[in-house]
Amino acid sequence: MASSIPKPPSALNCQSYVGLRPPQRTFNFCLPQAATKSFPSRLFVVRASDSDFEAAVVAGNIPQAPPVPPKPAAPVGTPVVPSLPLHRRPRRNRKSPAMRSAFQETSISPANFVYPLFIHEGEEDTPIGAMPGCYRLGWRHGLVEEVAKARDVGVNSIVLFPKIPDALKSPTGDEAYNENGIVPRTIRLLKDKYPDLIIYTDVALDPFSSDGHDGIVREDGVIMNDETVHQLCKQAVAQAQAGADVVSPSDMMDGRVGALRAALDAEGFQHVSIMSYTAKYASSFYGPFREALDSNPRFGDKKTYQMNPANYREALTEMREDESEGADILLVKPGLPYLDIIRLLRDNSPLPIAAYQVSGEYAMIKAAGALKMIDEEKVMMESLMCLRRAGADIILTYSALQAARCLCGEKR
Repeated sequence: MASSIPKPPSALNCQSYVGLRPPQRTFNFCLPQAATKSFPSRLFVVRASDSDFEAAVVAGNIPQAPPVPPKPAAPVGTPVVPSLPLHRRPRRNRKSPAMRSAFQETSISPANFVYPLFIHEGEEDTPIGAMPGCYRLGWRHGLVEEVAKARDVGVNSIVLFPKIPDALKSPTGDEAYNENGIVPRTIRLLKDKYPDLIIYTDVALDPFSSDGHDGIVREDGVIMNDETVHQLCKQAVAQAQAGADVVSPSDMMDGRVGALRAALDAEGFQHVSIMSYTAKYASSFYGPFREALDSNPRFGDKKTYQMNPANYREALTEMREDESEGADILLVKPGLPYLDIIRLLRDNSPLPIAAYQVSGEYAMIKAAGALKMIDEEKVMMESLMCLRRAGADIILTYSALQAARCLCGEKR
């Protein structure tokens, strides 16, 4: 049988192998064939060992490599100046994509998103004019399909906002705690379809109120605090019974977090979390949302219960009250115009911080993108990263699906 063996190592002439290329020459010899069976010839090649390469380098036979690259030329007219005597040049850590990625302090992933979804009793998905790409989803079909799309790209948390028929609205918002209302029905449907889906709910009376306010309105226009809290407790319990994971009081009534915690615990829902809208400002950025739910106040405004946009320290008061009453998550709303408030809560509370990138923020990015004034996708992702950098652990954003697809490398 024909075979081969390499030249013995002692006979290796390193001068013949500049660049330490493996030897190519072999010696063939014949072995006697067995009398009863013949074998096809097979070639065996043994390459030089690591010690052979090391010995060649020690002997001065250095492998060839690309030359030192030339120094890039400056443009004509660049002044010749001595180097600045800098001990530290921060740009060194930003000089390449790999370096920037290695030292990036803030990250963002689909797991950081909570996807707000509007639902209604109809079968068809109705577009919302002021919020391009958003719809009032039919609770039985369109919603389920949208949740499936979100889960496909890693968004497994949603928050529900219902559009309630006018005929079901009342001054006291009783439909809010109807066990067969649209929100409990939807929760049950989604939990049956996706048991591990995290469902946040909104706890407030404005979608159910004939007055469009977050609480019960007295005849003189005053929003009644304690009576409203009583209704909110019934609403939160109805949502928990349906399977909600997190109830989210957005009403800004005093004392509602403690009351909700007590009501939930009394009904055996100790496992249900409370995400409090801790610093919810009386902002002008909410307009498109109110169009989506047809929940604008019938008179006046919400300044007697939502916070003054000019106030900073007041957020600490709200934070301390919510912490002491048992909140599990603290939320700031709106998001991008209130990065200082997000950072304030982050620096003063050990609890998770949520930020709500509200409808006005979403609509502005969409409108500017449609007019080609900005790169919509890049601005969207930058705005979300800024919310994370400010200290938000989770972000409620209407861009959740679009942003998650970007993070996953999809283009749709």
